[in-house]
Amino acid sequence: MTGFDVSGSGAGRAGFAVIPVLDLRGGCVVRARRGERASYAPIETPLAKGSAPAAVAAGLLRAWPARLLYVADLDAIIDGSAPDIASLRTIAAACPGIGLWVDAGFAAAAAVEAFLAEGLGRPVIGSESQDDAALVTALGDGAVLSLDTRGGERLGPASLHDDPTLWPPDVIAMTLAQVGAGAGPDLPALAAVRARAGARRVYAAGGVRGPGDLRALAEGGLAGALVASALHDGTLRREHAAGLA
Repeated sequence: MTGFDVSGSGAGRAGFAVIPVLDLRGGCVVRARRGERASYAPIETPLAKGSAPAAVAAGLLRAWPARLLYVADLDAIIDGSAPDIASLRTIAAACPGIGLWVDAGFAAAAAVEAFLAEGLGRPVIGSESQDDAALVTALGDGAVLSLDTRGGERLGPASLHDDPTLWPPDVIAMTLAQVGAGAGPDLPALAAVRARAGARRVYAAGGVRGPGDLRALAEGGLAGALVASALHDGTLRREHAAGLA
């Protein structure tokens, strides 16, 4: 079986990467459930006191030996507002040496350039935020593409979902209906993306409940998984990293 990269460092490393997730809204970390963003409330987690981004990020890193965190700035994604640079800075300061993948609803090159100038991580380009494939094409290897779906609905331009030649080396298959639902990953949908990806690395997002799901994803050829609920609920813990290495 494919080995697990317990560091979660992702691109360019062998093994399966586990990447902890923070969803930000209003300067707090919120608990994501089924992609119903309007109902997300500040998180209550045994991993941290309160919902401050820096505290929750540090708690996630205590729960799993990661070297990469995924941050979704929901205000920017939903409202088109500027990225929450202040929160990203606090996360970076609290987690030295940890890389960030950041989805802040990027839809224009100027916004990506401004983000990159901050030196706070690698941009994630969500298909749901795009009108066409131009930004993904322009950024190439410099960004991560998130292919966003909700149930059977593909979000964003059909070309981004249909044409793998547009995809960069790192692709997230974001199944929003599975997020926080406790139903497990959508393995058939993930397999379909993986089958078209060629040599690209595909990361699953949504539905991981514990070590068994990680094994199933790894055996299906996925490069890694974005995980939040399982870490907060304790069904995926640091000791599992040693067992999966």
